[in-house]
Amino acid sequence: MSQVLIQAGTKLLNALGRHSELIMQAYVNGTVNERDHSPKVLEQLVQLGVLWRPDPQSELRLKGAVRTLLEGSLQDERNRTINANIGAALASLKTLAEHYKEALHYGRYSESAAHMSDLTEHVYQLAESLSNSVRVMFSRINNEFGYVSSVEAKIRENELAQGQVTELLYQLECFRFDELSEIAGSNRELRHLLVVSLQQSFSRAAQELSVAQARLLDLLGRFREFQGRTRLLKGYLLHMEQQPDFVPGNYPNLTNVPVLFNQAAGLLSPAAADVNNVSQEAELQEIVASLTHVHRRKQQAEETSSSQDIDVSEQDTVSLESDPLQQAVDDYFCDVIDSGQPQSALTYYAAHAMEFDPEVWIYQVIGNYQSLDDADKQFFALDPHGQEDVVFNGNFYINDITLGLR
Repeated sequence: MSQVLIQAGTKLLNALGRHSELIMQAYVNGTVNERDHSPKVLEQLVQLGVLWRPDPQSELRLKGAVRTLLEGSLQDERNRTINANIGAALASLKTLAEHYKEALHYGRYSESAAHMSDLTEHVYQLAESLSNSVRVMFSRINNEFGYVSSVEAKIRENELAQGQVTELLYQLECFRFDELSEIAGSNRELRHLLVVSLQQSFSRAAQELSVAQARLLDLLGRFREFQGRTRLLKGYLLHMEQQPDFVPGNYPNLTNVPVLFNQAAGLLSPAAADVNNVSQEAELQEIVASLTHVHRRKQQAEETSSSQDIDVSEQDTVSLESDPLQQAVDDYFCDVIDSGQPQSALTYYAAHAMEFDPEVWIYQVIGNYQSLDDADKQFFALDPHGQEDVVFNGNFYINDITLGLR
């Protein structure tokens, strides 16, 4: 039986190769010009299932299987065929899996091998069908439905594609991996086919279809915008054809200007100090300094003018001792600001012969940087130096840090 199939397939492929030009003309034109070819050749292609005649009065056309083969191989952008019959394919897979398990249980190994071969082919065909459907969808989206000319046709194609994506997502709900896992049981080959392979194809198709659906909605919005502008322009042209002597009125001279024409913004913006202008920084500092000076003089004048009792009793002395480590970190930050050059924390540590633990010193510098306000933090740049852990991924050991100004 297999030898007969091999011979028939070889004959078909040879015929496709010999008459490739005829087949491609039929693919492009849709029909075959029978006057340009031999009747014997056409009859042979009809018998092989390459061409067919829908009715006695119609012309010869390509069979659907041959056209699908060419569309998939050539990645033709005009291809709008999407196979969404996933439910029937899954039912076939479950049936073949049961045949394989039964033949394996009764020791019919040759029969079980045949069933496994059919099951593998069906699984890969289903995965290829999902991949081809997604490819066809993205080909049409990336081309922005360029095979149609008008905006209305693009909108119709977009709505068709959205319906196909919705149908595909609905069909993907037919996957029941708990049921497939139960059917596969402990059989390694069945589990690899029915669970691992199908789940990978399912997750990839579902993710890509969600992206396609979002892009279709975005394209539809753009097409609607183009359609609205086109209608407005066509309406204006039609109005000018019907009333060629139409002259727009002087709308600025009207007391109540229509909202459509009253779109001009104010010529002068409200005056405000531009605190982001670096060239005016010196003047702004002088203004702020003078305001502070006036405020202090006024406060002193008020204190001298008001009569208050003077308390001459001895007051308790409160001394606040600052943390030496924190003070050293503050000096380190001030030194970076004064020099304007980036400095390494350990280099500064060694230059000043500090007695703190180096690790505590680096940790305190990082903590001081993190405790800064967002407005102050944007002036500094903290660059850690270290290496990744050779055993555990995601662990980065900091050996030193460099602090600089942005």
